[in-house]
Amino acid sequence: MKTFVMKSIGEVGFMEKPVPDIGSRDALVRTTKALICTSDSHTVQGGIGPRENLTLGHEAVGVVDAVGSEVADFRPGDRVLVGAITPDWGDLASQNGYPSQSGGPLGGFKFANSKDGVFAEYFHVGDADANLAKIPEGIADEEAVYCADMLSTGFMGAEHGNIPVGGTVAVLAQGPVGLMATAGARLQGAGLVIGVESVPSRQALARFYGADEIVDFSRENVVERVLELTDGQGVDTAIEALGADVTFKTAVEITKPGGTISNIGYYGSGDHVSIPRVAWGVGLADKTIRSGLCPGGRLRLERLLRVLRNGRIDPTRMTTHQFSFSDMERAFEVSDKKLEDVVKVLVTF
Repeated sequence: MKTFVMKSIGEVGFMEKPVPDIGSRDALVRTTKALICTSDSHTVQGGIGPRENLTLGHEAVGVVDAVGSEVADFRPGDRVLVGAITPDWGDLASQNGYPSQSGGPLGGFKFANSKDGVFAEYFHVGDADANLAKIPEGIADEEAVYCADMLSTGFMGAEHGNIPVGGTVAVLAQGPVGLMATAGARLQGAGLVIGVESVPSRQALARFYGADEIVDFSRENVVERVLELTDGQGVDTAIEALGADVTFKTAVEITKPGGTISNIGYYGSGDHVSIPRVAWGVGLADKTIRSGLCPGGRLRLERLLRVLRNGRIDPTRMTTHQFSFSDMERAFEVSDKKLEDVVKVLVTF
């Protein structure tokens, strides 16, 4: 089968590989749609260390091609969504209530990390009954695929943020995950959602997904403006959705005492993240820092699909570019180099 791989740090391309074998509890999925994520760029740049001929990608939907003998709930021909995170549900981390952290430093983040990813004509899914979800009639593949990561991660940022109904939220960076965090904050009942972003097209999307105010960091001081918008108090919740030291420090600075910094950014480089000492109340300000890995599992996926089915959100507004799998090299270049005002790239197989 044809795959798109990280050949080595900084190098990508196509490669032929065997169709994966499956075990008794696994499934083989034929890919129909996939999305390219900034995390794929981090991987290629060496964010998780050197990899050789690793198939990239972790956001996909497809059709079940084959299942193992112990798979009870899925059959060949089922149209399915697969989470970017596929936990080991018997792992101790799962039993402790953190299934996405099962199995090592990046836990259930296996695709394009500890195993081949989804940028291939077929891909393997372990523990299929727990890690697949059937896509309901009426939801298109190009819509459902956003539930694999973007909706799940962005909504997690809001869920972890302890947002009070009517509370104040700032979302730092309005890339795809930040946009879904903005939408998630609105769904969680926030009374004021502030989007921090400088790119005009992303500012417009932020307003579409629920931002009441936009703070342009290229034109104004973010801390001063957020404090002004919150009557000098700071926000109840700051969601860091970029993965950069400067935005993390800003998140701490704009969060009120007793508030929550919810981190969903992927820090692809550097050895440390700084916490501003005084803004942290010299360690005594009751500011909670919460991080998380995109939740995995069938229940999570089914809940997200329900959000789509009942019209709560339209993630396809983020799709700015579409390519066929045969044009994957160009598709990856557009996403990786942030060309042509890209937000999200959809790939059709």
